[in-house]
Amino acid sequence: MGLLDRAGGQLTARAEDAEILVVNTCSFIDSAKQESVNAILEMARHKRENGGKARRLIVAGCLVERYRDEIRKNIPEVDAVVGTGELESILLAAGLPAAGLATQPQTTPSASPFNILLSRAASAVHQHSHPSEVGPQLEIAGAPRLDSETWVSAAATRSRAEGDARQRQGRFSRAQWTGATAALPEYLYSDETPRILTTPRSSAYIKIAEGCDHPCSFCIIPQLRGKFRSRPLVSIVAEAQRLIAQGVREITLIGQDTTCYGEDLGLRDGLSTLLDALAPLPGLKWLRFLYAYPNKITTRLLETIARHETIAKYLDVPLQHASVSVLKRMKRGGTAEVFLRLIEKARAKVPGIVLRSTFIVGFPGETAEDFNQLCEFVAAAKIDWLGVFGYSDEEGAASFSLDRALKVPKRTIEVRRRRLMKLQQKISAKAKAAWVGREVDVLVEGESDETELLWQGRTALHAPEIDGKVLINDFGPHDALVPGTFYRAQITESHEYDVVARIIE
Repeated sequence: MGLLDRAGGQLTARAEDAEILVVNTCSFIDSAKQESVNAILEMARHKRENGGKARRLIVAGCLVERYRDEIRKNIPEVDAVVGTGELESILLAAGLPAAGLATQPQTTPSASPFNILLSRAASAVHQHSHPSEVGPQLEIAGAPRLDSETWVSAAATRSRAEGDARQRQGRFSRAQWTGATAALPEYLYSDETPRILTTPRSSAYIKIAEGCDHPCSFCIIPQLRGKFRSRPLVSIVAEAQRLIAQGVREITLIGQDTTCYGEDLGLRDGLSTLLDALAPLPGLKWLRFLYAYPNKITTRLLETIARHETIAKYLDVPLQHASVSVLKRMKRGGTAEVFLRLIEKARAKVPGIVLRSTFIVGFPGETAEDFNQLCEFVAAAKIDWLGVFGYSDEEGAASFSLDRALKVPKRTIEVRRRRLMKLQQKISAKAKAAWVGREVDVLVEGESDETELLWQGRTALHAPEIDGKVLINDFGPHDALVPGTFYRAQITESHEYDVVARIIE
């Protein structure tokens, strides 16, 4: 979106007003693929039936990496496809001049829902000769003394030894995918890449790394996204500074695995180093990271979370299962005992920390006993936020080739999913009851999704979009609340996942 805007395109949220239609897709699991295909077909129909205003239809994203030729063959309305490693070719696909990148971004119309992020601050940052000169916050213990050219180029020239070994073992092979190119994506955006902020103005995501080297047998993300590669630390800090200057107060760091950050750049405990650089930035209120790999959660990382007031006391660790036999087939490793010790350590090192995790039920070979072990673990762990997903059999994933006799019936998978969520519901309800009476900072988002009689917001212990909500039924001393603003509130009621609060200042 940022590339299109800078090249002279005017963005609109209304398909009926557009001359160029772009569908960005997912190909992770069957339901995501179906949703993507439905969106493409809807826009193809729109192109045919909208009186000729829509001249081009472009399909982008992960579905292209997997079904490049089939999309063009089966949906003739599609004019171009753009894979995850080809983002800059969106300009050619749209018929816009690449030369437009040299100009300053256009100003968006006042009616636009999009917030254009300028890169002038980033350009100023890159005039410095050393990352530590960007600001005093980059004088970090343990960070290597590298010149800015090395920091910028390292991501393109280095990789993790683990990723190199897995590539030799065929982890990234697309041989089974008809129409997919053999070349893996290598694209990695930088702070100088134009960007559109589509989240509420006060909150933003920053992707700190791309790709994944892990061997998880249920997952095809490595084939879709390529080998793990980190953005240079100085680039991430520059982007964060620009976001804050534009009014962002909450930053969420994301990647397929944030806890491997910096390993390909020669950093040890790279995520901790990055958090130390970002946490003191003036104007930043909340900082968190999502998707931590269990065996990458170090003592230093936990101590870093505890040390900085701006870092949310929040840890998202997708554990996936608790049965040793299932974890072994998943190629995840670990045991219920190891995970419980990790949780105990996190709670000891970071008082009040909130934990989030996800689990897969119905993985091939999962027996009733395996599932019971998972239930026992969830009951013992008392995880604050928990998601449960039914196993999806994806061609190209190692688990797809497991003996058909091991595959669990869909009906059984759904029964197990509901049972585990019902167990978690009770755990969550008890945990939320303990919130009643607390005073907390709430980021107000606006009118509730459920009813206009309530407003909603989040605390630092709620990640955007995926966790429960704080429902506000009393504005306290205010006649009205301003979305994107932080207020002090008191929790007055609790439900299974949400809590109710009144504003006190």
